[in-house]
Amino acid sequence: MSGRCVPCSPQEIGALFLFEKLSSEQLGRLCSEGRVELFEPGPVYTEGEPATCFFVMIEGTVVLSRRVGADDVEVSRTSQSGVYAGAMQAYLGDRVRQVYNNSMRVTEPTRFFVLPSDIFASIMQEWFPMAVHLLEGLFFGSKSTQRAIGQRERLLALGSLSAGLTHELNNPAAAAVRATATLRERVGKMRHKLAVISSGPFPREALANLIEIQERTAERVAKAPVLTPLEASDREDAVGDWLDDHDIPEGWRIAPTFVQAGLDLDWLDQVAAAVDPEILPSAIGWLNYTVETELLMDEIEDSTTRISHLVDAAKQYSQLDRAPYQNADVHDLLDSTLLMLSGKTGSRIKVVKEYDRTLPKIPAYPAELNQVWTNLIDNAVSAINSTDGEGTLTVRTALVGEQLLVEFRDTGPGVPAEIRGRIFDPFFTTKPVGEGTGLGLDISWRIVVNKHHGTLQVESEPGDTRFQVLLPLTAAENDPPEEPA
Repeated sequence: MSGRCVPCSPQEIGALFLFEKLSSEQLGRLCSEGRVELFEPGPVYTEGEPATCFFVMIEGTVVLSRRVGADDVEVSRTSQSGVYAGAMQAYLGDRVRQVYNNSMRVTEPTRFFVLPSDIFASIMQEWFPMAVHLLEGLFFGSKSTQRAIGQRERLLALGSLSAGLTHELNNPAAAAVRATATLRERVGKMRHKLAVISSGPFPREALANLIEIQERTAERVAKAPVLTPLEASDREDAVGDWLDDHDIPEGWRIAPTFVQAGLDLDWLDQVAAAVDPEILPSAIGWLNYTVETELLMDEIEDSTTRISHLVDAAKQYSQLDRAPYQNADVHDLLDSTLLMLSGKTGSRIKVVKEYDRTLPKIPAYPAELNQVWTNLIDNAVSAINSTDGEGTLTVRTALVGEQLLVEFRDTGPGVPAEIRGRIFDPFFTTKPVGEGTGLGLDISWRIVVNKHHGTLQVESEPGDTRFQVLLPLTAAENDPPEEPA
């Protein structure tokens, strides 16, 4: 949108704080090569358009906004004379993309001093060569540092995840190894007990009954009910008394195994009725090995299944063999990230999932969203650990208008109001020196806002801090199409 040109006064623009140190000759050149324009209420320029002009407001009111998804979010509104916007990086030339980084509109008739971007760049380089070099160094140095530390941030997160995953894999792997060794021993004893029973003077029918009881025992183990500690204790006492009454040696050791397998007094009575009294002790011992063998095989199955789930979670988290851009279920991404970070949350932090499973899949870069979840969960855990180390992390999903909400709520001390507006700034951190780079939230903000056209915001008070990620349900027009996995 173009304004109406009005006369340019060197004295008037010289009163603006941006130009107050310039000489009369310099002010005269500005007026001769620039212009003053009067804009009626409405847009001045739009985000993403080529940055052709540098604007300095003389009088009026301006509103700056940024595009977030399908919405324009207001970021600044001011009537302060001398504020500037537009092609502020023109002096960098073709080394950066010269487009407007925001949209500007005016709410009342507003006068601007307008300088074409090429003239602004030429004047900056001619009048302030040292300042231009310093600004170039600051701009590109900051970009380079941000990239380097961003890579370091990802490596630190990867190291933390690797340590947690190794710890989580070690437990079921060790359990499987231990159970396999014990199983080998039990099978050996079972063979010995079977040899003792078969070499005795027992009728063929008694041995057949014993084998049939063994089969039914294995079936009961697979269907064993879950007992409360009190119920298990009472049943162990009853089974132990029964074994003692029938002169079974080491009944105190056998009773807990039988109870864990779901065997009760009725079953024991059926065994006693099916075999001769002289064979009962050996039969109970043999059946005990059967029960232990079944329980050990269950433990091995549980351990290997746990390892398989961890490997699947690692593949889901890293998005191996998957398209970088695809329709993704955020609940799968959240579950894999929580599982990968379970070693960090530990047993003192309670994790609560409040998922709305009816939510649809959304177009996204899943691996990068996992990076966002990692950063937000890590910050929540650090906040809880900064107090007494005990608390609750709640992960919630919901539909908010035309967006999908993912909320991370922690019971930590909260984010003080005076720094709440800075937490998404690069290199800003409240963690001790050496523990944080200050880029976790900045990276998360750029992934959510710039790459997914969403919103990342925080609401906080002591004991209730909520980081909220809002993602669009549909892809923007310039997003890449879904690729086959």
